[in-house]
Amino acid sequence: MVPVVDQSFAEALEALSEENPEALKADGFDAAFVGYGYQHGSDALAIYDEDKCIKILIERDDMTEEQAVDYFYYNVKGAFVGDGTPIFMTPRSGEGE
Repeated sequence: MVPVVDQSFAEALEALSEENPEALKADGFDAAFVGYGYQHGSDALAIYDEDKCIKILIERDDMTEEQAVDYFYYNVKGAFVGDGTPIFMTPRSGEGE
């Protein structure tokens, strides 16, 4: 499979569903979806940007940053819901480029 570099959100979700129909999506965090990837021995999994997830919680749910971080780490990132559980990535800071 040749990776597609410039996919729309809908195209990326469709490709993920084709690669792994069992891959789960994080409800309410579409804006934080960055694509999909693989771990050794796994099928394709959805990947979300942690910082964007926390920003969504702050803006959408009117949480403080501390509340959003606590909620995210306990209820979102900390939730294992089976083999299709999404990956939550920490984006690099961009310093030293």
